Formats: sequence, structure tokens, C-alpha cells
Amino acid sequence: MIFPEVEAHIESIKNNPSLYDEKSFDARADVIDFLEFYILDQDRLTELHHQAQKVKSQLEEIDNKLFQRLQREIKQKKHSKACEELIKGYVNFENNRHEDEGYDNLDIFVNRLLSFQDMPEQSKFPEPEMVFYQKTPARIIFELVQKAGFTKDDVFFDIGSGLGQVAMLVNLLTGIRTVGVEFDPAFCKYSEECAITLGLQDVAFFNVDAREADYSEGTVFFMYTPFRDKMLRDVLDLLREESLKRRIRVITYGPCTAEVARQNWLHADSDEEFGSHKPAFFNSL
Repeated sequence: MIFPEVEAHIESIKNNPSLYDEKSFDARADVIDFLEFYILDQDRLTELHHQAQKVKSQLEEIDNKLFQRLQREIKQKKHSKACEELIKGYVNFENNRHEDEGYDNLDIFVNRLLSFQDMPEQSKFPEPEMVFYQKTPARIIFELVQKAGFTKDDVFFDIGSGLGQVAMLVNLLTGIRTVGVEFDPAFCKYSEECAITLGLQDVAFFNVDAREADYSEGTVFFMYTPFRDKMLRDVLDLLREESLKRRIRVITYGPCTAEVARQNWLHADSDEEFGSHKPAFFNSL
């Protein structure tokens, strides 16, 4: 965009009252992204930086107050039975639907809702077969919850839980007990602190190697490809042993799906082809 157009756009943003409505999270996220990409990251537009930064700060302050209030209300159990409707009140799910692995405004909203500080640095060097941590896209978690058909007696395990987003969000959306298994101590500590701050009493995180974890209470196990090759097969062997004691379900996302689909003790929940950008569901025989 050329200079006059950018200046005019900033002015229109400043004078758009709807952006200052708390419910307009989607629109604010898009505007903040615009200001950062087209102005604040462009050295040739230094004269507009002050205007853009002022507007950006005003919009971010609305979001800061919004998430502080929502986090207090979650701790007070005001949204325990309507968390999905709460989030849909701020984010347009249709506009944020992707067919790839990209993140969107739904991820921004969920990250802010469940996080209280900056992402910690990894404190433990991963083993060669462990996969570099990436957050599960929020839309995948919502799809997982929609299709899994959880019951009140289910216990959900996220194997390789990272910063705990999946376990916390599944608990908020369903009310079932959830457990995160995480190799890195700093990630596990961060997850625990977030869950405690939100008052999520039925969410627990264990700092343990997935090959040494206790899965005896689990009924549903989720993996966003936390590891590969022999380590993945070793963990699947542990889950197979659990399946001999009770019926379990395994939900996967990412490249690990192909290996899980080859397990003769599991069968796919549907005849659909496994896509790399959607969760896959398996039941034990």
C-alpha cells in the first residue's frame, strides 16, 4: 500500500467504533496483524509508526482486559458447560477454517485464554526420535471433541502435551478428566501453572518419558506426532497392552497417523482416507 492509503487506513481504523467492542476479537486480530505487517515492520513508514503503535496499543488493551475477565470467570466455573459457545462469541469459526496446518485467529484466542506468560525455553535436550514441539491447531482440538463422542467416564491423555493447550481445552469443552504427558520439565511446569491459575482441578500434567508413563487410567489417547520410528512403536506397544485390559481409543494428528493405521490391534473409526490436516480416530479391537 502507498503512503496516503496507509495513512487513510489508519484513520479509518481509529474511527471505527466496532473495533472497540469487546466482542470484535476477530476484527481486532486482523487489524493488529495489518498494523504489524504493513506499518510497524516497514522502516520506510517510520512517520506512521507512532500513529499505528498508538492504535495497536489501544486495541491490545481491550484484549488484555477481555482475557483477564474470561480467565477469572473460568476459575469461578462460569463457563464450564458453555466454553465452546463462549469462544464462538468472539471468533468466527467459519472464517477461520483452514485446510492446511496454518494457525488463525482461533489459535490466537485460545492461546491468550489458556496462557499467562511467554512460552518457556525447552530445558531438556530432546532425544533424536522426538519431534520438535508445535502447538496443535485449535480447530483440530474442536474437531476432535466434536467427533470423539466422549462420555463422563472417559480419561483423556495427551501424549507429548507441550504447553498443555490440548488437555486444558478438552477439559473445558467436555468436563472430562485430562492428563498431559510431557518430557520437558519447563513445558510441564508451565502447563501445571496455567491449569492451576484457571482452577482446572481435573487436569494433570506429568513430567515423564512417554515410554515410562502410567496409562492405566486412560481411555482416550491423543498424539500430535510427538515422536517417530522406534520410540513411536514403543509407546504404541504400551497402548496395545492397555487395550488388552479395556477398550481404548487412539486419536492422531500429523505424520504419526500412518504408523498408527498399520497397527493390527486398532481399526479406523471410518473408511475415509487419512488426511495430513485432520485428526484420525482409531478403536482397539
